[in-house]
Amino acid sequence: MASSDKCAAKFNPVSAPDYLPKKQLQSLQLSRLKMIVQRAYDYVALFRQRMDQRKVTPDDIQSLDDITKLPFTVKTDLRDTYPFGLFASPISDIVRLHASSGTTGKPIVVAYTQKDIDVWASVMVRTFAACGLGAGDIIQNSYGYGLFTGGLGAHYGAESLGATVIPTSGGNTDRQIMVMKDFGVTAICCTPSYFLHLIERASEMGVDLKALPLRVGVFGAEPWTDSMRIRIEKGANIKAFDIYGLSEIIGPGVASACCAQEGLHIFEDHFYPEIIDPETLEPLPDGTEGELVFTTLSKLAMPAIRYRTRDITEIITEPCSCGRTIRRIKRVGRRSDDMFIIRGVNVFPSQIEEALLAVEGTLPHYQIVLTRKGDLDQMEIQVEVTADVFSDKVRALEELQHKLGQSVEHTLGIRAKISLVQPHTIQRSEGKAKRVIDNRDMS
Repeated sequence: MASSDKCAAKFNPVSAPDYLPKKQLQSLQLSRLKMIVQRAYDYVALFRQRMDQRKVTPDDIQSLDDITKLPFTVKTDLRDTYPFGLFASPISDIVRLHASSGTTGKPIVVAYTQKDIDVWASVMVRTFAACGLGAGDIIQNSYGYGLFTGGLGAHYGAESLGATVIPTSGGNTDRQIMVMKDFGVTAICCTPSYFLHLIERASEMGVDLKALPLRVGVFGAEPWTDSMRIRIEKGANIKAFDIYGLSEIIGPGVASACCAQEGLHIFEDHFYPEIIDPETLEPLPDGTEGELVFTTLSKLAMPAIRYRTRDITEIITEPCSCGRTIRRIKRVGRRSDDMFIIRGVNVFPSQIEEALLAVEGTLPHYQIVLTRKGDLDQMEIQVEVTADVFSDKVRALEELQHKLGQSVEHTLGIRAKISLVQPHTIQRSEGKAKRVIDNRDMS
């Protein structure tokens, strides 16, 4: 496994805020919380209306616990106020706009002042530092540029770190591999599913990623499991780090794994986390699984107050061996809204992924197809297997199919149809992987 002296460092000057004593951090959080609540109340009509309905004023926020007095924000609020209704800054102070693709309705528009951009760069610097990167590294940024926040967010952070940035963006896989090889790339940023595709394509091109200087992968923008992380690390001989972010908060740079790889540190001097029960909306204590909620503490253009992410995780209570004092969350492997119900059972794609990757001979490429026959839901899981396995005897394929079926049934408590398919059968994604195809007629 590739290693790095930088990665083992307990302290890095560029990430000094990560090591603040608890009381000092909480004092900073409270002062910023008061400021941002006042700003949102003064300049965002929707927030002011909801505060008034609750008979709460900014002066009522006197402790961090008082954050529970504030109203929640949800994604539909951004769509309902499209395009600029949640801005707390005049357009003359906005230096950047990003937006979602709008595949589920109106796009989500997010805005940044110059100070917001500076904060964004600084948390991405801390992200890269947590992953053991620094000046002198050559970072291939294969996140998409444009309206998507990933590309430019990582780009500015890597430049501020002092690294050399190669803005390859997404797509053109053969060129990505050529650049990685010819430019001596030491780190790559992209979605984990796309990097799996890069590993696969590099092998076809006769390029051994394990022989390259590449040592770090900074992966995010979609849920993935520890099993997939291990596959990636073995497949390319790198350290694979999970990062977390969302456009509504800032983009990438909200939280990052460190070299301990035991959860993701939240940059909570800028993004205050809560865990709530997604049903009752009541706050839950650290160490309890629930829905992750964020309040931005320094975002001027578009403050997010108690934004419900729909991501399911928990805050880790134990201190991290890396020495950082900012809290960690467990890897986000599922969302409260990517769950589907099959025969009365709540199912998350990440559960299926864990079950599949636990069986030798499968590839980390799969798709879940949901159909309905009469009144009964059907679930088929299409799983790619290695070329050696697929060309083996029918009995060997049947045995593998049986093992996979048992593993899924053991994990979910229900049976699923397992279809073994040849390598490259399932369509590859250059962005977020589409794991579930729901063909059920719910009408």
